[in-house]
Amino acid sequence: MRKITLIKILLRSFFIHTTLNFKRMQNLGFAMSMLPLIEVLRLNEEESRDLMIRHLQLFNTHPYFSASVIGSVVKFEEEKKVLADDSVDISAIKKSLMASYAAIGDIFFWGAFRPFAVIFATFLAYMGFVVAPLAFLLIYTPMHLWVRIGGFWEGYRRGKAGFEFVRDLNLPNVAVKVRWFSLILLAVLAVWLSLSAPWGAFAHLPVFVALGTSLALVLASLFLIGRGVSQTYIIYGSFLLSLLILSGKDFLN
Repeated sequence: MRKITLIKILLRSFFIHTTLNFKRMQNLGFAMSMLPLIEVLRLNEEESRDLMIRHLQLFNTHPYFSASVIGSVVKFEEEKKVLADDSVDISAIKKSLMASYAAIGDIFFWGAFRPFAVIFATFLAYMGFVVAPLAFLLIYTPMHLWVRIGGFWEGYRRGKAGFEFVRDLNLPNVAVKVRWFSLILLAVLAVWLSLSAPWGAFAHLPVFVALGTSLALVLASLFLIGRGVSQTYIIYGSFLLSLLILSGKDFLN
């Protein structure tokens, strides 16, 4: 298949979420990505109808990993027409890939990488850097573009083995490390705010006492993480503890 056709399909995959619906989720966007195949593979009316019916079924995965599924499916459709190979159940492949990719994408992008980029940009903004919003884009955009574009090409190139590209990225384990780094950034930002802001919880304490208390809170958080406590609970708990400290300071004053 010509590269220009593959590029057209890849670009269409970026808009898979624009027609999201509650009945069949991303099916319209997926089918739209498949439309160039009708002309390229020279499908007749019956084959075109079967193609559209096949790809208008329920489909829902993480939008960044949809391109990887589309790349593999394009390869299967090409083999089905050119090589007359009906050995692969394309619908079954789609269902198996979309579930695992949805879980990986939610864990890494929504649960780890995007919060990290936001925290880092917030840190820069508090330091007074006007490029903080640009920093967020420079951190976040290359990664999701790499997953989209690399996943699509590897999916098309490898076909059945296209999932190996995503597997080799090992994103669930990377997500754990990113979350740890995010917690460290949050701890540093919290200490900075507490020491520098006039309303900070430790603003009127000696520096070594404030740093010692902050370090104790960080170590306590790491201990709770090691015991399996959700990081979300730790963040909310830290927020409530900060409110209690601020309330107590106002009461004493």
